[in-house]
Amino acid sequence: MAGSRRRRRRGRAGSPQQGAQLSPLADATTLTTREVTIVERPSKNPCHASSSTSSTLSGPYVCADLLDSLLHEIIVLINSFRDLVAFIGTCRSWRAAVSSFPSVYTFSFPPLHLEPDGPYFRPHSRGIKPLLMSNCKWQLSDPSKENLSLRCSVPQNTQNMMYYLGCSYGYLIFTYEEHCLLVDAYTGAKVNAPKLPCDNNLGYFSGIGVLTAPFSSPNSRLLLFSRSSMFEWQVGTNSWSVHPLDIDEERIHQIVFFKGDILVIDALMRLHTVQLTPQFSMQEVEITWHSLRTLPLNPWLVACGDMLLMVDFSFRSVEGNDFSRSFEVFRLDFSVKPAKWVKIEKLENQALFVSFDKRNPAFSCMNPERWGGKSNCIYVARLSEDPDETWTAVELGQSVQNHNTNYSMMYGVAFPPDYSQIGSLWLFPSLVYGAGQ
Repeated sequence: MAGSRRRRRRGRAGSPQQGAQLSPLADATTLTTREVTIVERPSKNPCHASSSTSSTLSGPYVCADLLDSLLHEIIVLINSFRDLVAFIGTCRSWRAAVSSFPSVYTFSFPPLHLEPDGPYFRPHSRGIKPLLMSNCKWQLSDPSKENLSLRCSVPQNTQNMMYYLGCSYGYLIFTYEEHCLLVDAYTGAKVNAPKLPCDNNLGYFSGIGVLTAPFSSPNSRLLLFSRSSMFEWQVGTNSWSVHPLDIDEERIHQIVFFKGDILVIDALMRLHTVQLTPQFSMQEVEITWHSLRTLPLNPWLVACGDMLLMVDFSFRSVEGNDFSRSFEVFRLDFSVKPAKWVKIEKLENQALFVSFDKRNPAFSCMNPERWGGKSNCIYVARLSEDPDETWTAVELGQSVQNHNTNYSMMYGVAFPPDYSQIGSLWLFPSLVYGAGQ
């Protein structure tokens, strides 16, 4: 396999319990349990250092009167999620500064990698059935500090069979019949949404979910898409709104937020904008595909600053009985009508993070060398079917032998995802988005 790789560490860890649990390694400086619970228990004294942080301070007091603009300059220099947790734990005003930080996409550290516990299974290889929540366990690791990890699981007293609909703002989204559940992937805390309409047709072969804003935001909404309807829950209310979709019963393949807009792409590769206020509407974006040499088979949409990118894992050449593949990236040029895709030869100082399951978020990261990463690379969650490999970094345009890669067509536009499993994915924990709430 070409490119740098992260391999699963062998050896037995302590058996996971419900919620979040540390998985300490013998040679690692581990996160403390207090750091995990810091999101729930901020310091009541804004001038005292919180006991929840493991960072070493020069004294018992820290300056809580720094301007947010200065604190934002410090946040820009943070190179790992663990360091952000220490920053948040310093005092309440520092915690609030993270919440007022302009955008998570300007952080200089990578997302965490979520790898399900247990053996890897190819999608749909175990039949069509709901996910057993009692077996739903995962491990979070940080690409910038590979000797740290955290084991998590769904809390106790959770309905045991549910379908997986995606990950958004650090929450895993599940539904089954009338039930809808969100689980914080970092803390293990769960949120039960109101009961859905009984004829929602979510799961099995249709369904994708997304939050429109951090869960703690006052205007956060949970959107669930079936083939024929969008179900909208404004967080804090006790009912759902149902909006019919005029997309010819096609599945929504991916949802991305770009410059304040909600964009969805369906199984026919049509891009739509979704507007929620003052009333629900959905409008197709006119795009010409003539500028592309071949149509993409399994594309990702990624918001990267002021660019909307499309990443495709395309076939490159035939070598004997094997195919060679490589990643290609295109930018959507909105300056012309209709908009068109323009190929990008280099990502410059950016790195992209994607997972094969398009229900999960994709991210961009600027200047990854600051945390030990590499620019102009695509970081793929489980590119290979090697059971010991969890993620791979592939340089843009670099050749990858096809024989050992995931059977990506199982995740393609024309094939439904497997609602009975959570795949390997990238995420930012919820506290990154709502530290000051």
